[in-house]
Amino acid sequence: MAKEECLSQRIKLRDTYTLRNRKIYPSSEQIELSTGSKGKKSQTTLSKDKNQFSNGSTAPFPTRGSGGFPRTVVLMLVVGLSFATRLYKITEPSHVCWDETHFGKMGSYYINRTLFFDVHPPLGKMLIGLAGYMTGYDGTFPFLKPGDKYEHHSYWGMRGFCAVLGSFLPIFAYHIVLELSQSHNAALITATLLIFDTGCITISQYILLDPILMFFIMAAVLSMVKFSQQRCRPFTAPWWLWLLLCGVSLAGALGVKFVGLFVILLVGLNTVWDLWRLLGDVNLSLMDVAKHFLARVVGLILLPLILYVTIFAVHFAVLNKSGPGDGFFSSAFQSRLIGNNLHNASMPEYLAHGSVITVKNLRIAGGYLHSHWHLYPEGVGAKQQQVTAYLHKDYNNLWLVHKQDYNESQSGTPGLVRHGDVIRLEHKETTRNLHSHHHQAPLTKKHFQVTGYGINGTGDANDLWQVEVCGGRKGDLVKVLRSKVRFLHKATGCVLFSSGKTLPKWGWEQVEVTCSPYLKETPSSQWNIEDHINPKLPNISLSVLKPGFLEVLLESHIVMIKGNSGLKPKDNEMNSKPWHWPVNYQGLRFSGVNDTEYRVYLLGNPVVWWINLASLGLYLTMVAVASTAIQRGLPLGHKRIEHSRVLTRGGGALLLGWLLHYVPFFTMSRVLYYHHYFPAMLFSSMLTGVTVDIFLRSADLLLRPPYSDWLQRGALTVLLLSLLYSFYLFHPLSYGMTGPLAHEAGGAMSGLKWMDSWEF
Repeated sequence: MAKEECLSQRIKLRDTYTLRNRKIYPSSEQIELSTGSKGKKSQTTLSKDKNQFSNGSTAPFPTRGSGGFPRTVVLMLVVGLSFATRLYKITEPSHVCWDETHFGKMGSYYINRTLFFDVHPPLGKMLIGLAGYMTGYDGTFPFLKPGDKYEHHSYWGMRGFCAVLGSFLPIFAYHIVLELSQSHNAALITATLLIFDTGCITISQYILLDPILMFFIMAAVLSMVKFSQQRCRPFTAPWWLWLLLCGVSLAGALGVKFVGLFVILLVGLNTVWDLWRLLGDVNLSLMDVAKHFLARVVGLILLPLILYVTIFAVHFAVLNKSGPGDGFFSSAFQSRLIGNNLHNASMPEYLAHGSVITVKNLRIAGGYLHSHWHLYPEGVGAKQQQVTAYLHKDYNNLWLVHKQDYNESQSGTPGLVRHGDVIRLEHKETTRNLHSHHHQAPLTKKHFQVTGYGINGTGDANDLWQVEVCGGRKGDLVKVLRSKVRFLHKATGCVLFSSGKTLPKWGWEQVEVTCSPYLKETPSSQWNIEDHINPKLPNISLSVLKPGFLEVLLESHIVMIKGNSGLKPKDNEMNSKPWHWPVNYQGLRFSGVNDTEYRVYLLGNPVVWWINLASLGLYLTMVAVASTAIQRGLPLGHKRIEHSRVLTRGGGALLLGWLLHYVPFFTMSRVLYYHHYFPAMLFSSMLTGVTVDIFLRSADLLLRPPYSDWLQRGALTVLLLSLLYSFYLFHPLSYGMTGPLAHEAGGAMSGLKWMDSWEF
């Protein structure tokens, strides 16, 4: 089978070379026709062949000339329109739009080398920061909120960088479809769909991660397809080039967002199928198969893994200063950061009685154990002193560690706290003990309330807590920064817990602390000792407690993944459901609301998106019909069999890409937005190009030549002009509009609000 495929590929290459050199070699059937008929009929046959591609497709425009000039012109037109539509009005509006407030700010953090927290891997933000730095941006703009004017700050470089990467998407799609279908018509349809899609333009023109992510996704798919085309030339330079480029692109996609895993899965499935095919080739020895396997392990596993880890190594090396992201990471992680109170600090290594400490919860944004003079209000448990978790460093985070015996001795060397010891925690500022009882917690009703009780450290039996080192044994010491500790309440058997819920204004909108009767170990019930002051104990430098690179890498991934899954919609922010996306049900407001503001609205060109949606159904229908005909043994002819092959192999790969980038969102519990669909939309558009092209090339099932050729050319011309006209109608969504709204007369979008859910 592999031999036959390689032979077929060589024949196609020969045919392509023949066509480029304008020499027509008629088949025996055509020779027979020309010798048995008049010259006019022979001339018609040759004339018809001149307008055909090597796979039998008819060209609507001249496809060859001196050196293939018209094809080059089409490609240059695709390149020129891609860059022109994305770079046009790149500096407008001159204020912060939508998520630029996040990713522009993160670019500034890289320039200032300040640690921040984000739920995505760092590559996209690093590239944005690098683009800003290289174009004169100094990292001083605050990016506080959408609508803030950029004024004298140089922001065009960051927008321009994203737009340039977004400009490559139609170009990559053109080449992918051309390789899969061997049809310039299909490639041209695909490129036109993406060039004139208002959604793809809008999402490429701002300081966002999406164009960077899609660039690497499409680069990975193009490399995968190009690599597959080299199957008959294994271990040659082009073969290695496309294999390694695919690995680099996979690392890039995952390094921007975790949804890069979807394209990794696509390439992985393709690779498994490729290896399975090689295993079945009896002309290859097992040693040859092993070489193929190892080459793919190196190019598609080891290389991406090394590059991905390198991205984080650079990330940690650049962000070496304390910043707003400190509180999301462990105390040990913070000790690495210049400007953090733990950096180059020294303190006793092991927790002891009589120490002054701060206690940090290990859940994301769990906060420091905190108390203040304010009491719980009437009707909220016992009217005792509030105990909360506070996300910032504060004097009210300090606690004194005491033995359970109120008559403890204060002289001599203090005893060290061990796993299983019972202690009291006295709030240093208010002198009240950490306390719990059977009253309900304020927000988490199945948990018990935690309060501050007593005076000057004197309280009752409900102030006693047993220390438990997670994974430890009785007698193990509690290590500052590194030990994960739980505090079990002796009287009720519950465990000290940070719920992550925000208290009302009476609780100063701090985080609720409870005592949970559910004893399962979770980050919410785990704490560590951060600050530790005890003049009776020798200090050690915290540099010896700094985590290694692999520990920091693992922690950062745990924090990112948990943060991603815990994302909730912001107030008045529009989110959507996955079924909304393919039908273009709802867009996103990037800028402006009323008729006096500069308005930009993220919405796909409805003609493009609805053609894509219809083409999905058309594709499945065509595959079903072709498969049934082949199964029944109907005589299809070489041309129809070739069409079927392109549909099932090339179209099947694109359909799989669409499914992998779309279906997983139905299983996600996190908040979802319209822009999450755009990677899947790229695959849908490429599938549309393949499907529509083969559908039009099947016109000869209804009409005889030359009428079928006329119908094909006419339909293709109408399609391309319709896409161009729809872009003309909807382009204000991308390039901005002012004045009357869509439901008012005289507006740029008057009469074009085809769905009530569109909010422009």
